[in-house]
Amino acid sequence: MDQEWRVSVALVTGSGGLIGSEAVRHFAGLGLDVVGIDNDMRRYFFGEDGSTSWSLERLGRDLGNAYTHFAVDIRDRDGLEQVFKKYGSDIAVVIHSAAQPSHDWAAKEPYTDFDVNAGGTLNILENTRRHAIDAPFIHCSTNKVYGDRPNSLPLIELETRYELPEDHRWYQGITEEMSIDHSLHSVFGASKVAADVMVQEYGRYFDMKTACFRGGTLTGPAHSAAELHGFLAYLMRCVMEGRTYNLFGYKGKMVRDAIHSRDVLTAFEAFFRAPRSAEVYNLGGGRHSNTSHIEAFRIAEEIAGREARINYVEQNRTGDHQWYVSSMARFEAQYPDWKITYDVPMILREIYEANVDKWVAQP
Repeated sequence: MDQEWRVSVALVTGSGGLIGSEAVRHFAGLGLDVVGIDNDMRRYFFGEDGSTSWSLERLGRDLGNAYTHFAVDIRDRDGLEQVFKKYGSDIAVVIHSAAQPSHDWAAKEPYTDFDVNAGGTLNILENTRRHAIDAPFIHCSTNKVYGDRPNSLPLIELETRYELPEDHRWYQGITEEMSIDHSLHSVFGASKVAADVMVQEYGRYFDMKTACFRGGTLTGPAHSAAELHGFLAYLMRCVMEGRTYNLFGYKGKMVRDAIHSRDVLTAFEAFFRAPRSAEVYNLGGGRHSNTSHIEAFRIAEEIAGREARINYVEQNRTGDHQWYVSSMARFEAQYPDWKITYDVPMILREIYEANVDKWVAQP
């Protein structure tokens, strides 16, 4: 490790969440001091299931002095500025993973959703520009910036999933060339579009090193699994606990690609080591790691040794994707040493093993 990194700081927003907590551990492992910003808004969004308090406690216990926590709301400009001023140019990288992440929740409180996702991102960007302009800025965006445009693809229905014809140009995965215009985004998708475009703009306009990673299903055992957010972790939780899973529309054949949080962080590290300006990357499991809901239930049932309880709801969620598989070709071309290591069965097995003593069946 270079000597200068040992006194450098990685600043992580949403540090108790799935990607945030993985980022804390990953960059601490590289020898950086880590500063985390998280006020457990997930508890407000999703109730006790979604709370990140357990994760934050574990980070403090496991990392000790290598981790410093600030319970600051990313909407609090003055509070954020105090943190950024404190560390200033020692900040070597900013990983912005704090967000309101749910379609359904956003429609209930559009002001809160937009203030957190769009306004909060602007607050982090502007503080980075003022106090740590040379720090690469890594933004956790979402494939929902494409709205429902993926549903216009010529999908065919198979026994357990929807699929693209093999001769389609996006059969190997949707690229960043897909338009974000003229589609239904949901309130959540619109707030994430605003954040995504602003991150790009700070890269171009202020010559900052910024990247938007448009994530598919980002997952892993550190997910605080709740019904409105955390597809694979919540699905496994339901099977393990005997909870009923509400399955919304498309016959359960909608397809998601899934990427483990560790693979996400090795991608972030690659960008950190060789940053570029105003980049946009789709981020997901691609053809290596994808599943329909029906297929995921079968894998989870086999791992847990229990049958899933499923309540099928005919009406799909507004703007929900029938099929989404990410192309990582752009990122892989620029960072050829990066490789994905997990697939869906491996991810579900790890989620099971990490929670087998916590998510137990109710009598």
